[in-house]
Amino acid sequence: MDYKNSSIYTIYGSHFSWNADNNSFAWFAVGTDGAILKNTITVVPVELVSLSATVVDNNVSLNWKTATELNNKGFEIERKSGEGAWSKVSYLSGNGTSTTTKEYVYTDKGVKSGKYQYRLKQIDFDGSFSYSHVIEVEVGTPMTFDLSQNYPNPFNPSTTISYKIPENATVSLKIFDVTGTEVMTLVNEKQDAGSYTINFDAKTFASGMYIYTIKAGDYTATKKMMLLK
Repeated sequence: MDYKNSSIYTIYGSHFSWNADNNSFAWFAVGTDGAILKNTITVVPVELVSLSATVVDNNVSLNWKTATELNNKGFEIERKSGEGAWSKVSYLSGNGTSTTTKEYVYTDKGVKSGKYQYRLKQIDFDGSFSYSHVIEVEVGTPMTFDLSQNYPNPFNPSTTISYKIPENATVSLKIFDVTGTEVMTLVNEKQDAGSYTINFDAKTFASGMYIYTIKAGDYTATKKMMLLK
């Protein structure tokens, strides 16, 4: 067996075999000198790390990120109203296989006033698929400021926080631990009147109670949430 460097090998051997499952691919070769070369490649799934929505006027913008992708053909964006059935509203191509963060944005334009639910249907090249969690939005300019309870709660490792602002305002949405120490800023910008849904990913945080506070103009509100790992 002759190997040129750490990643490229030329094998003069009498035996070569491999096996694979849904999570890894492994192979080994036995050279004429009795040496054994083995390599295992672990595959990466499509890991969705965030999904959020912003409503401005009658337009719903969905934003999501993946940390890794494996054979990802793409995403169908699905929507439903009330107790109605889910319907496909659009499709975005995926990035195949990737181990770096990828970001996606889709805007559902001209949506009539009302409450809607959205989800993603992630489809592989072999036709298999899986669904994301569901997020809910309300289309139409809100009449009052409002900060909703996060969902789900308790949560692990991520949850969504929704709020409404009836007028353009500079919005600050921050996370604090029980000692009052700020641990993350989710929003700090001027936003148009509308409804917003933000994802909070707490995979690097310890279990326990956390507090989130919004400030928008003269409006301030605070709620508690529980991270259980």
